[in-house]
Amino acid sequence: MKKSELLALIEEGENLYTEFKRQFSSHEKIAKELIAFTNTKGGKIIIGVDDDRSIYGVASEKSEAELIKETAEKFCEPPIDFSISYFSVDHKEIVVVEVPESLQKPHRLQDYKSELETSSAEVYVRVNDKSVLASKEMIRVLRATSGNTKLTKYAVGNFEKAVFSFLEKEETISVKQLSEMLNISERRASRTLVKMVRAQLLFIHTKENGEDYFTSAV
Repeated sequence: MKKSELLALIEEGENLYTEFKRQFSSHEKIAKELIAFTNTKGGKIIIGVDDDRSIYGVASEKSEAELIKETAEKFCEPPIDFSISYFSVDHKEIVVVEVPESLQKPHRLQDYKSELETSSAEVYVRVNDKSVLASKEMIRVLRATSGNTKLTKYAVGNFEKAVFSFLEKEETISVKQLSEMLNISERRASRTLVKMVRAQLLFIHTKENGEDYFTSAV
């Protein structure tokens, strides 16, 4: 990244791909940002810049780099890849952490469990300019996407037909709506919608409050 590109990012403000941090806050908070970026489309954490784009700089580039390294390796599971760049802006030192999109999704906050538990894992994704907790459905979709387990042979049954009929009238559908419409458990409704995403029949979307909804992909 060139300095001119950094200045352009700062001018643009926070968004899906960019997060500002005035200073390193805590391992857990930075881990959530790293996890959200790597579970989504990747992005950059710019340390030394406040939310309002004011430039404060950092006290020590080396200390910030060491804290980021420790966070990525010890507070994220699996550990997250990243790269760090340093810039001087208005005689203040800025640290830029670049996080690529992962091929090992989903990453989660370190819980010291041997396997990912959908019901308890703290998995984060990026939504607009925020990092939000992923739903169980999103975790399942991330895991299926990472494992390249797209459903190639998938029979469309009555539940799926009901989803398509609903989406002909409404733009979106949720797990709760499908559950109530078909009088089935939310678990079964969730499983149906996730399978439809894996079969590339639906898209899954996450709101800033962490709630998911689904739209037609066909």
